[in-house]
Amino acid sequence: MLDQEFKRIGDRLFSEGLVGANFGNMSVRAEGEAGFRITRTGAYLDSGEMPVFVPYEGNAPPEASSEYRVHRAVYRATPHRAIVHAHPVHAVAASLDLEVIRPADSEGRLLCPEIPVVTGEPGTDEIAKNVAEALFRGNIVMVRGHGTFAAGKTLDEAYIYTSIAEYACRILILSGRLRGVA
Repeated sequence: MLDQEFKRIGDRLFSEGLVGANFGNMSVRAEGEAGFRITRTGAYLDSGEMPVFVPYEGNAPPEASSEYRVHRAVYRATPHRAIVHAHPVHAVAASLDLEVIRPADSEGRLLCPEIPVVTGEPGTDEIAKNVAEALFRGNIVMVRGHGTFAAGKTLDEAYIYTSIAEYACRILILSGRLRGVA
């Protein structure tokens, strides 16, 4: 059942251009266990492969996504139950020039009026710390030049925040609101 939920959200992320190839990852807290289930390293999000269990403490299995540190840090620091990490093109582009993304569209302003932009290299403790701190205060964060991490009660909710962020950044770029920002 869990693999079907991962596949359904992975299909949406891929079909909407929020991830490409085998980029991105997803996870959910494991019910009744001290850990979470995360997509496998190098997996295509629309493949439906069964996610891997990663404990909150100790070593992660080698087949776990290389971003397991971020997911672990978020689950330790927040009540969020699911995380989607994507590479939406317009959001990544906006993150190169902004410290905070402020959507101009009505849905973006309503649901995520400010999207913080943090730094950190993929797969490092630095990115894990920075993303966890941002998601302690909200549901979406952008890692400069890398991608979004969205969190919520479900994978659906995390997906929605991912989609909103990309749509908001597309509007900012198409409206010319990012010209001259540096």
